[in-house]
Amino acid sequence: MRKLKVQMNISLDNKWDSGMSNFSLDNLKDVDCLLHGRKTGEGFIPYWAEVANNANDTEHKLGKRFSEIPNVVFSNTLTESKWENTTLIKGDLQREIEVLKNKNGKTIMVYGGDSFVASLIEHDLIDELYLLINPATIGNGQQTFNPLKKDLKLKLVKCSPFDSGTVVLCYTR
Repeated sequence: MRKLKVQMNISLDNKWDSGMSNFSLDNLKDVDCLLHGRKTGEGFIPYWAEVANNANDTEHKLGKRFSEIPNVVFSNTLTESKWENTTLIKGDLQREIEVLKNKNGKTIMVYGGDSFVASLIEHDLIDELYLLINPATIGNGQQTFNPLKKDLKLKLVKCSPFDSGTVVLCYTR
């Protein structure tokens, strides 16, 4: 059975660095399917295709990798795929994702999409969860403190895990 991994960015104010890109590339090594809800797919797929086509973009390598991997968009409203290398899935989420997980192949990766990920959690479909927590917003995504008017310029000074799996991150200015 294929594994379903979720990688989500939780952020406050705009920051992305090469370490996060390298982590994301490494996390894609065993992935042969990118799964999205409709809302995330509509932004994610065309954005990374544009990055992949721009050799001068600092994230070109990541965009190229995203564009090489087949995409699957789960939607009950779209009638056809607007994007290359993309298949639409409709119907019962749990049943359709279980069918996808039971097909031969490597790992399936999901990026973000709060409501889509919440549905995957509700149906107990996630095998691994990666949360990238940073004091930054990622472009125009959902923000915890919306809108911030200036950069916080924070430095991580401590990271402590608890038995529950919660992690406290301590930043200073």
